[in-house]
Amino acid sequence: MSFITHLACPECGQTFDAGKIQTFHVECQSPLLARYDVGAIRAKVDRDEITRRPRGMWRWCEVLPVGDPACVITLGEGDGALLHARASGAEIGVPGLFIKDEGTNPTGSFKARGMAAAVSKANELGVREFVAPTAGNAGGALAAYAARGGLRAHIFMPKDAPAVNVAECRAAGAEVILVDGLIDAAGRLAADKAASEGWLDVSTFKEPYRAEGKKIMGCEIAEGFGWQLPDVIIYPTGGGTGLVGMWKAFEELERLGWVSGSRPRMVSVQASGCAPVVRAFESGAETCESWPNAATRASGLRVPRPFADRLILRALRESKGTAIAVSDEEMIEAAHWLAAREGVFAAPEGAATLAAARKLKASGWLNGDERVVLFNTGNGLKYL
Repeated sequence: MSFITHLACPECGQTFDAGKIQTFHVECQSPLLARYDVGAIRAKVDRDEITRRPRGMWRWCEVLPVGDPACVITLGEGDGALLHARASGAEIGVPGLFIKDEGTNPTGSFKARGMAAAVSKANELGVREFVAPTAGNAGGALAAYAARGGLRAHIFMPKDAPAVNVAECRAAGAEVILVDGLIDAAGRLAADKAASEGWLDVSTFKEPYRAEGKKIMGCEIAEGFGWQLPDVIIYPTGGGTGLVGMWKAFEELERLGWVSGSRPRMVSVQASGCAPVVRAFESGAETCESWPNAATRASGLRVPRPFADRLILRALRESKGTAIAVSDEEMIEAAHWLAAREGVFAAPEGAATLAAARKLKASGWLNGDERVVLFNTGNGLKYL
């Protein structure tokens, strides 16, 4: 099923056994990335046969980490619609504007993809109990997939996280601990519990496989555009798993010979009240500094410092992309626009991408001839 061979630290190159439980490379303070036998996949897998398989994320099983199909825990995640946003494109002067709508995933967001991969691989390795910090949607996804697999989940969440996220975690049987502070404080408490109780910490990039589930968004985009890549991807960035995952997917697809043309320019969108990636990108820094007093209505963007900051910034610069911040007011206005003109009720994080596209077109960074994909990472109903 899977052609995974090992894990590797992207900073120093040290390799790790994918057949054992792994977290991150402590010495480099770096995520670990899954590596696959590209030559074997190229020889044995027909790209077009993947298109004919039953819909869902796991039709890409060869480039996902789970070897035993019986260990896959699924709720039908993947294959969110790729919609031509004609009204929005006409408004900003980019006729080739598209929306990748991840709000149709189980639990209402793209977090379902990452947790499906992480929990399934951990299930294969014998893990029975999980812990994670969350701003909201990741917790709901972990709770749901743990419940589906008969596993246990413990979730640390800021006290001011959306009430619906707390409710969905508890409804799925997870233990929810509400924390004074932001997700970084929740992360410290989750890490302490993982160490003392032996639970697997599935925090963003503190284990290798959530990024593998998210990277399939990139595979679906390539397939949706006839195995050519778009010119630009505009992506809301908190922890950055989806952005890093897709950049990894594009590299793998190129090595497989499955796509043609250049990789897209990657755009990281953050909230003006919490924009560590934007600040680091603009200053030329290789890492982010923690953002003080982070505040935004888009809870998924309220990450004071992403653990994978080096990988995020590297993807932006290698792609000749950029990073941009938008205000909460701009997000909310864009969310109303998308609902009224495109029929997509986007979460503020997703709506931020349209607000960013407007600014980028007005500045001349985008031109009218490009194919541009906006990512709506969650359903706006989660914020009611």
